[in-house]
Amino acid sequence: MPEQTAVFPDLKDASVLITGGGSGIGAALTEGFARQGARVAFIDIAVEASRTLVDRLAGEVDHAPLFIEADLTDLSQLRNACAKADEAHGAITVLVSNAALDDRHDLLDMSEDYWDANQAINLRPAAFVAQAVAPGMIEAGKGAIINFTSTSYMLNIGAMPAYTAAKAGIVGLTKGLAGRLGPDGIRVNAIAPGWVMTERQKKLWVTEEGLAEMLDRQCLKRTIEPEDMVGPCLFLASNASAMITAQVLIADGGMM
Repeated sequence: MPEQTAVFPDLKDASVLITGGGSGIGAALTEGFARQGARVAFIDIAVEASRTLVDRLAGEVDHAPLFIEADLTDLSQLRNACAKADEAHGAITVLVSNAALDDRHDLLDMSEDYWDANQAINLRPAAFVAQAVAPGMIEAGKGAIINFTSTSYMLNIGAMPAYTAAKAGIVGLTKGLAGRLGPDGIRVNAIAPGWVMTERQKKLWVTEEGLAEMLDRQCLKRTIEPEDMVGPCLFLASNASAMITAQVLIADGGMM
């Protein structure tokens, strides 16, 4: 993690919950909030990576992150995980819905079960984790929810229709939640990353040709790293964005 470029004092000791916070973009977000002095809990199913992250940060931050193992497709596990985070750190006032799975799949081969399972990972948890934490935010009279969408649904990418549909749905959900929760002092925004070079992406999808094409289209001529999502997320979580809600922040190096 690079040295923090900004400090947001209101995030110190804040109760933060991150889904999919154990690897990739999520791990960078977990570390970023922890280095602000926040009390971070994160949900993941990647046990080894998550424990390694906690062990690495312990002693380096004011509050070591709390790893909660749970399958977000099981709503009872999701709700129990939210309750554990609330019990450990107090009412959650920052929620980051980051968990996703962007497996490639073809329209002509896609089954009903695959579609349903994809939405159960990429869209449904964002709605129900918000539902789980909203009462605490309403009681506190404040809160920030940041949902991770993707630029992929804007680029007419044909290799993952269920995923891109879910990510478009995240934007609709964000706006709906903003309208419902705004009167309670809760802001809801989304971040749309470009092609972020996580280890998963580099292992499964990145090719020399594809990377060159991406960089050619970007205004900023370097790869997008997981750490590049930390600043936008901290900003939207903090009082620095006090009058920003129902918006989508595109962080793609100027590809769009």
